[in-house]
Amino acid sequence: QVHVVESGGGLVQAGGSLRLSCAASGGTFSSYTMGWFRQAPGKEREFVAASRSGGSLSYVDSVKGRFTISRDNAKDTVYLQMNSLKPEDTAVYYCAARIGSAVVELPNLYNYWGQGTQVTVSS
Repeated sequence: QVHVVESGGGLVQAGGSLRLSCAASGGTFSSYTMGWFRQAPGKEREFVAASRSGGSLSYVDSVKGRFTISRDNAKDTVYLQMNSLKPEDTAVYYCAARIGSAVVELPNLYNYWGQGTQVTVSS
């Protein structure tokens, strides 16, 4: 069983930055694809970014050039650096882990989820 815990959310003004962290335990972290998702009120959970076990990265178009996902396998942690934040980035952000890496955008393919961390961007 893999346990995933997010941290780093908060309130920030538009144009500001936040860094989310996600610590995983209970498995071989380097073998997992790690993904970030977000869910705004009344909306479906949306893929944001993923770091595949093999090293490649993926992003949703709306965050390309603003968000950066990275991982530290020695610390069993994945990060999401969010710059140039916009009010539409406001959501609960979730970290998730899965075995396999062919498709990273579908939340139902992820096996383990964190509890989420709130990100609020004020205009």
